[in-house]
Amino acid sequence: MKYKKVLITGGAGFVGSNLAIRYKKDYPTAKIICLDNLKRRGSELNINRLKENGVIFIHGDIRNYEDIESVGKIDLLIECSAECSVLAGYNSSLRYLIDTNLLGLVNCLEFASGHEADVIFLSTSRVYPMEKINSLNYTERDARFEIDGGQKFQGISKKGISEEFPLDGYRSFYGATKLASELILKEYIAAKKIRGVINRCGVLAGPWQMGKVEQGFFSLWIARHFYGQRLSYIGFGGNGKQVRDVLHIDDLYDAVQLELGDMDSHNGQIYNIGGGYKNSISLMELTKLSREITGKSIKINRDPRTRKADIVSYITDYSKFNRASGWSPKNNLKRTAGDILNWVIENKRSLEKIF
Repeated sequence: MKYKKVLITGGAGFVGSNLAIRYKKDYPTAKIICLDNLKRRGSELNINRLKENGVIFIHGDIRNYEDIESVGKIDLLIECSAECSVLAGYNSSLRYLIDTNLLGLVNCLEFASGHEADVIFLSTSRVYPMEKINSLNYTERDARFEIDGGQKFQGISKKGISEEFPLDGYRSFYGATKLASELILKEYIAAKKIRGVINRCGVLAGPWQMGKVEQGFFSLWIARHFYGQRLSYIGFGGNGKQVRDVLHIDDLYDAVQLELGDMDSHNGQIYNIGGGYKNSISLMELTKLSREITGKSIKINRDPRTRKADIVSYITDYSKFNRASGWSPKNNLKRTAGDILNWVIENKRSLEKIF
């Protein structure tokens, strides 16, 4: 691999730490640096893990350019840092969200362009407008909402949502900052001496994800079953039929490696990266899977009220990236769930207060 010094922002988070460790194992001579402000609870648990795997950790904040500048010359930036809660800004100030996701991104891109470094930017499926997603035609099955054929918008099929889905409409404050970030990166690619790829990720899951209701629900569901804690079906009648597709973190790493291996071909592209229809699951179905693998049942509360940022279904159509690279997910839902459960069991005491 030609990249000898790599900066991963948000590097103590779930995505950043896993990508860093996999990269270091595959390319042991590369210098991998993870920068993180440790704001998210549980991220501090990754510091020793990073160091044990030969990854350099720097406690810093992308809102402060000096923190990024202290890293020195790099040839690759993997931008994983973000305030990633889809509920951010609804009942709290927007300041941290905007300062991190927009101003922080500009700091990262200024730094990358100064070193002519390539950029992998992890965006989100939340750039697609909520009201358009919720206005699609669905059939309510016994355990999930199913997308119908013959929709009124382009970019939607039984496979899910593709990059052709219309972007006009509102998408949450979080989604708006990520879409704005994509536009800014595209301008840098056009005007500065950098190459970059934008990955719109669906739900990611795997070991070392300190899951929450609004971000990381797949890991949260399994952990709460293991620990015997409560959960709730929230919104859309409170029946747990809303659907998401789930991608194992190792499959994301494989996608990024394909992009890095041929940056000339992928430069400037936007890809939907997710588990796809075969790895889609409703909350009701996830409850069943969690019970099967943990051997435990817990009480599931029901709240029929739909929150402002909730969507009934999102499934990734990753056909564009499949055509460009041959990539498709290797891990199914049961394997992903099993990896998470094994991680929780191995770290039972330290994780109990996190979940």
